[in-house]
Amino acid sequence: MEQQEFYRGLAQRVRDLAEKADPFTRRRLQKLAEQYDVKGGSVVRPARAAERPLPMPRTTPPASIFSGAGEA
Repeated sequence: MEQQEFYRGLAQRVRDLAEKADPFTRRRLQKLAEQYDVKGGSVVRPARAAERPLPMPRTTPPASIFSGAGEA
């Protein structure tokens, strides 16, 4: 039981640090806190911030490759 309390306390301390951190570090600290929650037996996860979606992959090469005289 002591170990669960330890990890819960550690998760809370990491979250407190995350509140004062830059966005990149905040995300990493929040993930770390989630890992400590799992070790501490807590199943409640904090809401994640919305992340930017990745751009759609290109299916055709850019037109600049085909412009101009080419070699055979």
